[in-house]
Amino acid sequence: MSAPRVDLNSDVGESFGRWTLGDDAGVLAVVTSANVACGFHAGDASTLRRCCEDAARLGVVVGAQVGYRDLAGFGRRFIDYDATELADDVVYQVGALEALARVAGTRVSYVKPHGALYNATVHHEGQARAVVAAVKAYDASLPVLGLPGSRLLAEAEAAGLRTVREAFADRAYTPEGTLVPRSQAGAVLHDPDEVAARVVRLVTDGTLVAVDGSTVRVEADSVCVHGDSPGAVAMATAVRDALVAEGIAPEAFA
Repeated sequence: MSAPRVDLNSDVGESFGRWTLGDDAGVLAVVTSANVACGFHAGDASTLRRCCEDAARLGVVVGAQVGYRDLAGFGRRFIDYDATELADDVVYQVGALEALARVAGTRVSYVKPHGALYNATVHHEGQARAVVAAVKAYDASLPVLGLPGSRLLAEAEAAGLRTVREAFADRAYTPEGTLVPRSQAGAVLHDPDEVAARVVRLVTDGTLVAVDGSTVRVEADSVCVHGDSPGAVAMATAVRDALVAEGIAPEAFA
């Protein structure tokens, strides 16, 4: 039997102007895929180009992390978009990042929603369909990264797009297999050793311990370690080292 395979992804490119968020260079030295912001929820052109350059140099796959047009709220506030406008905004973001990636010597290889848009597309059929329509119109060969069981992945599969199931290393889960909202205590995990052990269990057994202590099944092709969390580099390093110790070499899905 072959060893399990899994991708490690992280959010990068979320700095803006003189305001710095996260250690992009440190995270990119560890992960296999980079969810690069596209300028709507975070990121300016120079930041995004540098991220793409670093990713290209390190052999990290670049994905477009598309979000709501909400710099002030960091894309974490729900917006009741017109479906056509949302689809156009997604195309705009992917195209902008694609241009910067090309200049940096790489390309956009997948699409993942960010923040409130990610959460909305778990259940919101209209917004999920709009994101999928945008990806299909732009480049139907691009995989869509999202939560297992979400409307986003269901719509993407129905549209003939490749779907990639994602789990979160440093987020608590409900018994239903969804993420505990950030507004609730304990939603974000901070202990690198605890997180690393959770990811090894997830990859080898397909289960996690939910916030109420129950066991929940979570199938994932890619595991996200948030790049804006305190100690993100240490967290990502602990996860990667734990996987390698189990004979699991992280590799990009795209």
